Formats: sequence, C-alpha cells, structure tokens
Amino acid sequence: MLTSTDFLIAVCALLALAVVSATILVGWRNWLEFKHRELDLRRAAAPPQPSSLPVPGTGDGGRFAREGAARIELADLKERVRRLEAIANGVDL
Repeated sequence: MLTSTDFLIAVCALLALAVVSATILVGWRNWLEFKHRELDLRRAAAPPQPSSLPVPGTGDGGRFAREGAARIELADLKERVRRLEAIANGVDL
C-alpha cells in the first residue's frame, strides 16, 4: 500500500526530474544559439572564395575560371594516382 511518505518521495522525485530536464533543455537551446551566432560571425568574417569571383572582362561570372581550376585539380589527382600505382607495383619513377 502506498503511504503518504512514499507518495511525497515520488512527487519530489518527479519534481526534481522535471527541474533537471528543464534546466538541461534551456542549456541545450542556449548552446545551439551560441553555435548559430558563432557560425554567423565566421560567415561574416570569411573572405569570399576565389573560385566564386568572376574573371574580369569575361562576363561569364567566373564559370571558366572554376572549370579551369577543376581541370588542373583533376590532372593533379590523376598524376598522384599514377605515382601511387607505380609505387604499389614496385616501379621506381
């Protein structure tokens, strides 16, 4: 049988759980807001990416500059793969 002491302990435990949960929820929301502000500050302070800048005089909005950079990077990656394959096969470059 549930006595008044047991009932009081249960109510206090439930109340304590509610207080702790509310405190954790408020802390979580504040932490998320802090991270959002931090990201906003980083975005505001970050310089624009060079690949997103247009090439002067082309009127293409920088599209050809990005394509050229992508081709150079792809060629570089192919060269690295070729060297790694040569190392794996025991060929000295």
